[in-house]
Amino acid sequence: MAEELIISISGMRGIVGENLNAITAVNYACAFGTFLKKSKGKSKLTIGIGTDSRPSGDMLKSAIEAGLCSIGVNVIDFGLVITPTVGIMVRHLECDGGIVITASHNPIEYNGIKLLTSKGIAPPAGMAEKVKALFTKPDFSFVSSKDCGRIVIDYSGDTVHLKNVFACINRSTIASKRFKVALDSVNGAGARPGKRLLAMLGCHVVAINDAPTGLFTHKPEPLAENLTQLCEVVQKTGADIGFAQDPDGDRLAIVDENGRYIGEEYTLALAAKFILSHKQGPVAANLSSSRMIDDVAQAAGCTVIRTPVGEANVAQAMIKNNCVIGGEGNGGVIDLRVGPIRDSLVAMAFILQLCAETGKKISQLVDEMPAYQMTKQKFNADKKQAEKIITQAKKSFKKAKIDESDGCRFDFEDGWIHLRTSNTEPVMRMIAEFKEDTEPEKYLDKITAIIEKITS
Repeated sequence: MAEELIISISGMRGIVGENLNAITAVNYACAFGTFLKKSKGKSKLTIGIGTDSRPSGDMLKSAIEAGLCSIGVNVIDFGLVITPTVGIMVRHLECDGGIVITASHNPIEYNGIKLLTSKGIAPPAGMAEKVKALFTKPDFSFVSSKDCGRIVIDYSGDTVHLKNVFACINRSTIASKRFKVALDSVNGAGARPGKRLLAMLGCHVVAINDAPTGLFTHKPEPLAENLTQLCEVVQKTGADIGFAQDPDGDRLAIVDENGRYIGEEYTLALAAKFILSHKQGPVAANLSSSRMIDDVAQAAGCTVIRTPVGEANVAQAMIKNNCVIGGEGNGGVIDLRVGPIRDSLVAMAFILQLCAETGKKISQLVDEMPAYQMTKQKFNADKKQAEKIITQAKKSFKKAKIDESDGCRFDFEDGWIHLRTSNTEPVMRMIAEFKEDTEPEKYLDKITAIIEKITS
């Protein structure tokens, strides 16, 4: 059975050649351009476009550019760049919107079309639904030859992006430590700006999987089982730290100097620790992010604002509440001074400066964090089944503090469980985290029994 094309607040994602092709891309681009023309009341718009390194990216970009030009929208092609760079350039060049061609951490057979507003941020749910409606029932006005959109190229994205990052850190402090850094970019778009960033910070860079072919050397999601090569390289080369980017460079995982996989959950906590050591203010994180962020914020006398999963939700909360840092526990760090999108370059710079300022190894900084154990699972469940699972779980955990802004999160004194449907895959996810010295089975066994009963 063919997998269904997914269209959500995160944009469009599908399998190339199966449910995502040039025609699909043309129509989705026309839907986005038509929506912007109607909502802005402008006859001439400009949309910026960037791609990650997937082989299907050029095909989809050509189709998208053709679709936009056919309805009279101009295009600025940013070339091969990481996702946050597109958001930065959209704002820098005052575009009316942006498009990123990427499937993030999904396998190579996938690709996607991510939409951005003129603020360089993913659209709110209402806007995304209106674009989806135009795509589902096309009603486009194609223009004559003389009114077709034009395409121009601007490959200055890396330079603009790095300038923004450097404005938030002390380069000389980091450079004085002459860190040796191992970088695994999984043959994605992050290698070029990642290596440039580290070199400009005075680091000795040991790069692996840095050719931007899109032919991933290992599974692209930066999880422990996929980063054994990076762990070995850190050990063999005596690197001070290892960094792993996902294909579109918006997420970052960490390996310590002993070759120990630290993971993604620590990325936001460590970045927040650095920022909050310099200035106080609210922090934003999604419902699936570790309580480590609460501990870091509390130690600094600051508060955490929890949001539904999705960087657009986090970024909007940051803007509304003037947050000094934010992000998601999947390795995504957002600093609005750089851009409103998760950014692996920001994360690397902040963590290196934290190491430099404290004089501590990354393993020491990690070990100082409160100890939690986190479980992440996903399972097939349609919408009706998901609703039944949540309803039954609420009956089983009546004493828990409940947040239903995104699926359902149950907070207990010693941990929490979050159940939600995915925005990017036809699955339901369960994320649970408990203090290391507790026994989470009393909670997880109940949830597992509910899931098995309803989905079997």
